[in-house]
Amino acid sequence: MNTGTPALTRLARSLTSTTRRTPRLQIHQSTRAFLSVSSFGVGRNVPVKYHTSATQKASTKMAGKVTDWVKPNDKSGEFKRQQSSFRNFISREEGAKFAPEKGRYHLYVSYACPWACRTLITRQLKGLEDFISYSVVHWHLGEKGWRFVAKDEKDVPGAHVVPDPVPGHESYTHLRDLYFESEPEYDGRFTVPVLYDTKLKTIVSNESSEIIRMLYTEFDDLIDEEFRTINPYPEPLRAQIDEANEWTYDKINNGVYKSGFATTQEAYERNVTALFEALDKTEAHLQTTAAEGPYYFGKEITEADIRLYVTIIRFDPVYVQHFKCNIRDIRSGYPHIHKWMRNLYWNVPAFKDTTQFEHIKWHYTKSHTQINPFSISPVGPLPHILPLDEEMPAVSK
Repeated sequence: MNTGTPALTRLARSLTSTTRRTPRLQIHQSTRAFLSVSSFGVGRNVPVKYHTSATQKASTKMAGKVTDWVKPNDKSGEFKRQQSSFRNFISREEGAKFAPEKGRYHLYVSYACPWACRTLITRQLKGLEDFISYSVVHWHLGEKGWRFVAKDEKDVPGAHVVPDPVPGHESYTHLRDLYFESEPEYDGRFTVPVLYDTKLKTIVSNESSEIIRMLYTEFDDLIDEEFRTINPYPEPLRAQIDEANEWTYDKINNGVYKSGFATTQEAYERNVTALFEALDKTEAHLQTTAAEGPYYFGKEITEADIRLYVTIIRFDPVYVQHFKCNIRDIRSGYPHIHKWMRNLYWNVPAFKDTTQFEHIKWHYTKSHTQINPFSISPVGPLPHILPLDEEMPAVSK
């Protein structure tokens, strides 16, 4: 078997030697029921009037195509993620420009985006639903970036998928309008999440890793006691969390994108190999800590759970086929990761409530036309997530 690079060859041999024999494919009864009622039709793309200006047009020209995931002249074929540009911080300190206040801040997110869903999970874990509002962009990412749904647009999956709800933004049709409002000369990508200050009419931050840490602590003086005690970044575990975050981000969170958006065979094989080596490392870690508790570091949910979950929950429904991350899937290839993920989804509402599978699948398969030019969304895997007490036949037998 010729798998290309030596690294991928070694990994393939290792996986082949350890993978169990898979029985004949069986369609579970629950899957048959799901197929009989499920519809994967696409919501209508309603034409909307675009709010623009000469400055915005100039900035757009400088930025190039929003959907160019690898620079056209980059012969390495590597996907390189843009650094976030807005890095302000909500602070409880006296005199802070961005002070914690009820109803002052609004989150703009996409259910499709794992980085954005970090902030939604944290918002709910910390009991901030009545303090920070949120809205969801349309699932489609076009050449003008994320857009808001039109008022009469129907059949868009997920709650809070609405036109921009912030007063004064009635003419805003795209997320980029927020960026140009905050920085007229902005020439980068228009990414989610966006934490927006409705009082000062500006973006506070578009860096998810920093937004979630604001939410851990900076609203504690305003929320109920039961939520103040929740701290996903506890002092005794910070060094371990930081260490896990570093390689999880590079090899797994970003690794699926580096694999999927690669434009050379070499770049793809290099990154998909690193991805599955990191998944093997994660599986071994969760096997070791399983006796201590159901979460990444045992008994309590930490930032490591939040940051890893948002990638793993998308892995089988999207990344296996769409990003060619198909050496193994989670449900049959990584039993400890699979159990950990399902425990979060089924037992912790903040994770399930912020996971919208149709929105996720439609975005990836219908926005990335360079990968999927006919915009066909695969039906499977079904169900999108298995019950907590059920395993794949390949694992259970």
